[in-house]
Amino acid sequence: MAFSVGPPGGTRRIGTSLAEINIIPLVDVVLVLLLIFMLTAPMMYRGIDVNLPRAAAKPTAVEERMVLTVTKDRALYLNEKRVPPGGLEGMLRDAFRTRKDKTVYLKADAGLAYGAVIETMDMVRRAGIERLGMVTEPVRER
Repeated sequence: MAFSVGPPGGTRRIGTSLAEINIIPLVDVVLVLLLIFMLTAPMMYRGIDVNLPRAAAKPTAVEERMVLTVTKDRALYLNEKRVPPGGLEGMLRDAFRTRKDKTVYLKADAGLAYGAVIETMDMVRRAGIERLGMVTEPVRER
């Protein structure tokens, strides 16, 4: 884009133009700098290298998830162990006596009546379990 500059008297000279700034090299430099920062940023924080001492004690074990399964015939299993009728609350209290994470994951058969699932959830709550998660299967898209 060229602009002609003429003398104050009104006569114009052809071919005289204002200087234009070419920003393409500036954009190239900025993109190269951006690329350098993107490649080096993940490598910048590595932490401090320390030789850790060895310990004879075993690392603390991660608590096993407690899964309560309700089958189609309303049989209850706590982590694949059969729960006797009427014994769910006692088993849950015993299992969670020493655990910090009071979460039970409930797996109920899809063909089970809604009321049976609610009854099971109620027994879990009466046993003092603070959190209850429902286990489902994701829908497969075709």
